[in-house]
Amino acid sequence: MDLDDFPDGIIIAGPDAKVLYVNERIRVMARADGDEMIGMHLSDAVPFDDLSGNSWYDSTRPYDGIATRKRISEQAWWSPKGSEYLITASLVRERPAGPVRRVVVSVRNARIRNQRDRERSDLVATVAHELRSPLTGIKGFTSTLLTKWDKFSEEQRQFMLETVDADADRLSRLITELLDAARIDAGRLTLKRGPVKLDEIVRHVMTNVSGGAAEPFEISIGDDLDLIWGDSDRITQVVTNLVENAMRHGFGLRELVVQNEQRAEGGVVLEVHDNGPGIPEEMRQRVFSRFWRAGPGAGSGLGMYIVRGIVEEHGGVIDILDAEGGGALIRSWFPINEPDTMTD
Repeated sequence: MDLDDFPDGIIIAGPDAKVLYVNERIRVMARADGDEMIGMHLSDAVPFDDLSGNSWYDSTRPYDGIATRKRISEQAWWSPKGSEYLITASLVRERPAGPVRRVVVSVRNARIRNQRDRERSDLVATVAHELRSPLTGIKGFTSTLLTKWDKFSEEQRQFMLETVDADADRLSRLITELLDAARIDAGRLTLKRGPVKLDEIVRHVMTNVSGGAAEPFEISIGDDLDLIWGDSDRITQVVTNLVENAMRHGFGLRELVVQNEQRAEGGVVLEVHDNGPGIPEEMRQRVFSRFWRAGPGAGSGLGMYIVRGIVEEHGGVIDILDAEGGGALIRSWFPINEPDTMTD
């Protein structure tokens, strides 16, 4: 295998700590010409140190130390120009506990790892902020009621308790969404599969949420819909989220369409049309990212991320398109997924 194809920098030094080989990635990192690094002492070829000024070579002592040592664990080190790198090394011995005959050093830029660390920190900060808001309301009202119960009227106490109840419901929903998002990230979202009639789920959801619609809307359900196999509760979660999003953030629900997929793969399609201005094409994939929000009154920002995770776990596809006559069209396709034991 050609080490020049490796994405990481590779340096190989012999028993005398003199460099025998460097790959192309190291030449690029060091801005070295040709073989100018060959024959260089390993301490000069790896001129990295920690934030206290201790060099990598003096700190790790690759040719000394415990005779059974075979590798040097990956750690962050800094170049003379201040860039952070991740360095690890293998210590090659001809026999167990024998002298080190070769040191193979791997050098990797830490930029991607740092970016992931920042993303995790941002995620923790966002979750903490979302949890703090309802908790503040719950703590404030319960403390007030406990210390000043007799100073409030029955109506005031009723109002405070209703607020606490609403904040508790909001906190419960948020925790459920966070758990769902974590399961999707880990690939552990489980489905309790069974026969599902998507038209019945749509009618049930619309019965529960249609009272929140300010404008009239249409429901179009095709004839002889295919029976799909999936998790009824999870699909209900998808339909509910899409309909509520259209009502709250899409200037109202305009039309709901359920029909068989006309293409060869079959299945059932759910289309949700809204009255809004539509979603720009460059923003459509971002809608499905975690904690993405747009406009006033936005929720946790996890709804569409979870919706896509549920649809894809069923083997389906969800897309955002332009609806005829304006507005956004969110199209979800669920395959039939009939179990092999049910197939004739």
